[in-house]
Amino acid sequence: MSDTANTLRAFDESARASVRDYVDLLKPRVMSLVVFTGFVGVVIAPGHLHPFMATLAVLAIALGSGAAGCINMWYERDLDALMARTANRPLPAGRVVPDDALALGVLLSIFSVLLMAVSTNFAAAALLAAAILFYVFIYTIWLKRRTPQNIVIGGAAGAFPPMIGWAAVTGDLSAISIALFGLIFLWTPPHFWALALYRREDYRRAGVPMLPVVAGARETKRQMLVYTLILLPVALVPTLMGAVGWLYGAVALFLGLAFVGHAVTVWRAADDETGHGPARRMFRFSLIYLAALFATLPIDQMLVG
Repeated sequence: MSDTANTLRAFDESARASVRDYVDLLKPRVMSLVVFTGFVGVVIAPGHLHPFMATLAVLAIALGSGAAGCINMWYERDLDALMARTANRPLPAGRVVPDDALALGVLLSIFSVLLMAVSTNFAAAALLAAAILFYVFIYTIWLKRRTPQNIVIGGAAGAFPPMIGWAAVTGDLSAISIALFGLIFLWTPPHFWALALYRREDYRRAGVPMLPVVAGARETKRQMLVYTLILLPVALVPTLMGAVGWLYGAVALFLGLAFVGHAVTVWRAADDETGHGPARRMFRFSLIYLAALFATLPIDQMLVG
């Protein structure tokens, strides 16, 4: 009788789930940035990839990103239930059965890698698999709950897409694709720490050792400023290497200085006021920063070409 009741309860929970709930499991907002940077990698890579195959490659990146996000939500559903920002997600809210979410994530992971291998090449498929595995096992399972450096190391997972897109066209890596990896890698800590500053009570309540919780607001703001200063010259590398022209270089310099300016404003704000404006504005600007840089890359390359 108990097994029957559990089965009926699981069926009832599954029936309450909408298509939107399953889409939300894929973290569509995160996916959009991942897909865009991967698309740019495809567009600026030397060589030619049939438009249909290029579309499949970008789709594979999107599905791989969604799969990793889905497994992340499955694993972190206990933490999500404790944080106001995430409590209404499909799993903690009880609209999706955990086993369904895990199955969806695993199936999409396998399908996305196979799709990449069939539509492009083994190198791109291997990079996509590495990105998924890194995000799930290194960031989500190993780092997230153990160290305030979770975002620093784990952020590498989100830096893979331009390399994957590049490899989809060329079958290998290059200094330029690695430079784009480095750009996103260095962008990730100040981006997420800005969010963590104004959401630090959420992370404290959930017991997640984000830097503002473990080291305090002052140290977090110092490290955010350091990362933006290092990012400033790194973002100029594509121009300095001759991959694109000075249009991109000018945009990167302008946006980089603005990013540093936001970090300085956050640094100068009183710790108890950081979450009431400066950190939130820096977080929002960081999204504009990365999107604008990657949008400028193919535009500049087209003008130079």
